[in-house]
Amino acid sequence: MAPARKSRQIKVGPVTVGGGAPVRVQSMCNTDTRDPAATLGQIGQLFAAGCEIVRVAVPDERAAEALPAICAGSPIPVIADIHFDYRLALAAARSGVSGLRINPGNIGGKAKVRAVVEEAASRGLPIRIGVNSGSVEKDLLEHYGRPSPEAMVESALRHLEILDKLSFRDVKISLKSSDILDTVAAYRLLATKTDVPFHLGVTEAGPLIPGTVKSALGIGLLLFEGIGDTIRVSLTRDPVDEVRVAWDILRALHLRARGAEIISCPTCGRCQVDLFGVVEEVEQRLRPLKAIIRVAIMGCVVNGPGEAREADVGVAGGKKTGILFKKGKVVRKVAEEDMVSALLAEIATMTGERL
Repeated sequence: MAPARKSRQIKVGPVTVGGGAPVRVQSMCNTDTRDPAATLGQIGQLFAAGCEIVRVAVPDERAAEALPAICAGSPIPVIADIHFDYRLALAAARSGVSGLRINPGNIGGKAKVRAVVEEAASRGLPIRIGVNSGSVEKDLLEHYGRPSPEAMVESALRHLEILDKLSFRDVKISLKSSDILDTVAAYRLLATKTDVPFHLGVTEAGPLIPGTVKSALGIGLLLFEGIGDTIRVSLTRDPVDEVRVAWDILRALHLRARGAEIISCPTCGRCQVDLFGVVEEVEQRLRPLKAIIRVAIMGCVVNGPGEAREADVGVAGGKKTGILFKKGKVVRKVAEEDMVSALLAEIATMTGERL
């Protein structure tokens, strides 16, 4: 694991990003922003899953008008996602949001950009420059032949220069492609050119399984190299799943942890219990858990306790029975139908949290 890249620090509301702060977990609502109740409901679910910063789309005036209620009711900082219309960025900045996601080059001329930047500066709002492979300028596409890493980096530097000339430094940058190799190469290249904090992600990653694989590889490779200050996993899925995957990436790299880590075997011919059902039920029941704990659920007693010796607590199936163990040592035998309840009761006792 490489040392963390040295980046400047910004604040999104009370949440620090970059400059040695923990890697932050973000997501984006897929509700209609014009419906504050639905949006706040989803933000509540994201917050419960561990989301620390949330983004909402602001496509029109009605969405902007809903922002004060959303910001007032949100337990986490809200970032407004704006495209093309500088008036929406001004309205969002005045609504109580904690940050703006814009591309300075596509919201109007110099006077309009200056107006947005001055409004953000007066309110202490950071701006994220969001460059996607699909939004690279036409002249760069003609020069490089495609939205290559070099094209994305040049686009980002153009936008950054606009803000630099206005003496605005509370900036973070994202460089997202649906191709993980291009994404990784772009961030690596930009890391040599600026100390701005990076928001990591693989855009349009896809459904749950392929999207998780692409995100884990792209984000994980960069974090392993010390690159990245905040992350968003993009899935064609409930955004709560994005948060869960993000935390699993951070846990796998020993960067941050939250809740239960489940260690479970893939099963084999020795398994004589419904391990798939047990794992699924335990996983769902443990989702609200905040305490950090390693839980092993193994298919047989032959290797189960030994393979899961580093787990805090676990259960291993036998023939219509299971054994409950802690740190690889057997505690007691339980009936198959009691495996889940016995394991959950032990976890509740260990963590002090209700399940």
